Amino acid sequence: MYGQTNIYCKLALSNTFLSPGVDTKRYFWCEGGSVPLSCGYIKVITANYGRTDHTTCSTGRSLHQLSNLFSKLFCVCSYRCDGRKSCSVPAVNSVFSDPCVGTHKYLDVSYLCLPFSKYFWCEGGSVPLSCGYIKVITANYGRTDHTTCSTGRSLHQLSNVDCFQETSVQVICDGRKSCSVPAVNSVFSDPCVGTHKYLDVSYLCLPFSKSITDTHYHSKLEVGKMFLKEVSFAHQGCIYFVTVKL
Repeated sequence: MYGQTNIYCKLALSNTFLSPGVDTKRYFWCEGGSVPLSCGYIKVITANYGRTDHTTCSTGRSLHQLSNLFSKLFCVCSYRCDGRKSCSVPAVNSVFSDPCVGTHKYLDVSYLCLPFSKYFWCEGGSVPLSCGYIKVITANYGRTDHTTCSTGRSLHQLSNVDCFQETSVQVICDGRKSCSVPAVNSVFSDPCVGTHKYLDVSYLCLPFSKSITDTHYHSKLEVGKMFLKEVSFAHQGCIYFVTVKL
């Protein structure tokens, strides 16, 4: 007699990307510790705070503190680290709560370290981005230094280096093979009148994209006819891996 299992997964990941040749890095933080991640561009894949084996972070711990194997995925690392060159997340209960009281836990993070390109458009200019798949990391229209786009400009036009304006470059360029955004006030408004501005864009050039938005996955599995070992799905920025036992 076959048993039947229903699996419902809600997918809410706007941009999932894979990049051939980019290795996944993995780090452990023992409970109470905090070791910073550092690279060109951090993209967290999974982050678990708990315990999944008896040996990791076991030095000086009793058997009671190592016996409970419990795992729970968290999005905190994604919020704090994605898109940054470096980040540090303390492996403490005050950040993640305590999923298994009395157990000595650790933070297990897997992430990608991706390279990125950086371009400047001087005010009034427009230079197109072009690659396999554009993923904008940061974009600012304003001025943050005295030297960029400074040729022929007066000191007054270069003095304000605290000029920031969030842009819609992500909306315009993400997922495209090429895009062009004019660095003009009519597109971004004028965040600092009288200052000669520039558009500063940092972005990834990835080989392809896969977009999933507000999609439901429903599968009926029958023992003996189909064996599903692992299902992956995304929710609120986290990628989850669920093992199904039939």
